[in-house]
Amino acid sequence: MKNDIEKILFTEEQLKTRIKELGQEISRDHANSGRDLVLICVLKGSVPFMADIMRAIDLPCTIDFMAVSSYGRGTVSTGEIKIKKDIETDLIGKDVLIIEDILDSGLTLSYIMGLMGKYSPASIKLCTLLDKPERRKVPISPNYCGFTVPDEFVVGFGLDYNEKYRNLPYIGVLKRSVYEN
Repeated sequence: MKNDIEKILFTEEQLKTRIKELGQEISRDHANSGRDLVLICVLKGSVPFMADIMRAIDLPCTIDFMAVSSYGRGTVSTGEIKIKKDIETDLIGKDVLIIEDILDSGLTLSYIMGLMGKYSPASIKLCTLLDKPERRKVPISPNYCGFTVPDEFVVGFGLDYNEKYRNLPYIGVLKRSVYEN
């Protein structure tokens, strides 16, 4: 796996430090709302980020999961979003924080945020580990962002290519030769 990585963008230590900072920002912003905070993890890639960010938030919160697909087995979003698992939590009057691994075209997250609005939460915010603004197709920005990344194919810390590389403890750029064969 490591031989397939062209370069490391963010080390394990950089990820830990930034996630701790994000947790402090989220805690500060929600400390006086008086509303329940619900973290919604977008499966599968966001699991490592969700596990770390929820431990970095110093407030009571609940969690839920949803699974969506827009990539299939390729490296570019198909634009067709499929809900594979919806949330189970009642969101009425609660502060919702969607936890995502990467904000790329914005199509999937824009769809998810619109869907969450139908559940009547008090607020909906987006926390993404990585933001790739060069690829944006719809006007969406994260409320909380770990790092901005260049328009390269990144893997590790939950991000995958064909379900592989998720378990790398860092974020790296995948060699083109791996996915252009």
